Amino acid sequence: MILAGDLRPGMKIELDGVPFVVTDYQWVKPGKGGAFNRTKMKNMRTGSIVERTFRTEEKVERAELEERRAQFLYRSEDEYHFMDTETYEQFFLSDEQLGDTRDYLKEEMVVTIVSHRGSPLTVEVPTFVELAVAKTDPGLRGDTASGGSKPATLETGAVIQVPLFINVGDRLRVDTRTGTYIERA
Repeated sequence: MILAGDLRPGMKIELDGVPFVVTDYQWVKPGKGGAFNRTKMKNMRTGSIVERTFRTEEKVERAELEERRAQFLYRSEDEYHFMDTETYEQFFLSDEQLGDTRDYLKEEMVVTIVSHRGSPLTVEVPTFVELAVAKTDPGLRGDTASGGSKPATLETGAVIQVPLFINVGDRLRVDTRTGTYIERA
């Protein structure tokens, strides 16, 4: 159990059997009465944002989350197939379960699957991935690194903004948290 006064962004708690991650909190001490926390939380199953007020002495449950390493094997239609790296058990997740992380999945990539009571919640890909450019407009002579940007489609289907000098076939390092170009690999 955690005291509500100790909640901080990034903490994972459980309310009524549903896991939440705290995204924001504000400690309030009114002139009259006891202090309380105004908390914003994201439902880890649905992604919806919930606001809730807790008294500082109130206790909340810490979410029981399991993490396991898995290797992405392949995609078939709207199913993504994975293999647990310890037990070699194979399973699949849907488009909805993966969310935006599916834009950065490459075959044979090792990811972390976060589960709550046996059901997968999220897939965490590495912070930086190297992907090849599959489609983009050709670079023009005289383009510089600071001269603007253009859209590029990566080998996984993700579309990001890249500098004008990037061409088809270039390998790029991409930040998966923001979906931005970092550098050529």
